[in-house]
Amino acid sequence: MAFWNHTSLKEFFLVGLTENHNWQVPLFLLFSLIYFIILVGNWGMIILIWLNTQLHTPMYFFLSNLSFCDICYSTVIAPKMLVNFLSEHKSSTFFACVLQSFFFAVYITTEGILLSMMAYDRYVAIANPLMYTVIMTHSLCTQMVLACYLGGLLNSLTHTIGLLRLDFCGPNIVNHFFCDIPPLLKLSCSDAHINEMLLLVFSGVIAIFTFTIVMVSYIHIIIAIMKIRSAEGRRKAFSTCASHLTAVILFYGSVTFSYIQPSSQYSMEQEKVSAVFYTLVIPMLNPLIYSLRNKDVKEAAKRSIYKERNTS
Repeated sequence: MAFWNHTSLKEFFLVGLTENHNWQVPLFLLFSLIYFIILVGNWGMIILIWLNTQLHTPMYFFLSNLSFCDICYSTVIAPKMLVNFLSEHKSSTFFACVLQSFFFAVYITTEGILLSMMAYDRYVAIANPLMYTVIMTHSLCTQMVLACYLGGLLNSLTHTIGLLRLDFCGPNIVNHFFCDIPPLLKLSCSDAHINEMLLLVFSGVIAIFTFTIVMVSYIHIIIAIMKIRSAEGRRKAFSTCASHLTAVILFYGSVTFSYIQPSSQYSMEQEKVSAVFYTLVIPMLNPLIYSLRNKDVKEAAKRSIYKERNTS
């Protein structure tokens, strides 16, 4: 089989969230606001961490990369989605569609693996506080983050290469608001069974790998917290990982619903709702979760605002 597909299609047409024209402008305004909050919140988090030396720790190094991933994969989706709300011709060229699915898979996978690395970081901080800086060196943290991006790249390349090997000869209506791999596979006039199996296997392996790291880390975290004698000490220890645990539950829950299920049970209407949540709602919520529930971030923000007022 040749590497490149023999598609006769030049473009795909995206159905979008809804075909009801009365909803297009309200949805455009709503998701414009959401995307604006995503950019302001996540860039604000990155800049805040960069400007405050008190936040130059492994935890916030991971958090800044989490914010970067949120910006990247929401930007892969949101601009085209917003244009389509106001356009009658909701089309995308074949290779633009493939590129969108490629970059989305890179960053969504990277974020999933990164959240598991952050769980390990919280385990070391709570279970071995005296050895935290010795274990979680800058070199190790950098290697862990690079491994997350490499995992995302390898996963995405596997599915993208598989997608390019398929033939697409019609129909060309994508029942989604972006070019995700599952709806594209449904449009292929080739046998996409292997691609569907690869998607299920890779998603399952990544999910099991990351979920195991998260579960083992939090089991050890709970054991370590229970050994703390004072109630105040236990509360402070738990508060350091509460934000991360919230982010993990939201992200893994919505992504698992979309990807780790047989194609026979795949419902595009349910997938659209789930996809809105993990592509736009979660990137919007993450900065709020980590700022509202994190004393260090709130204090750093206050110092930055106070410093800005004094210099103006």
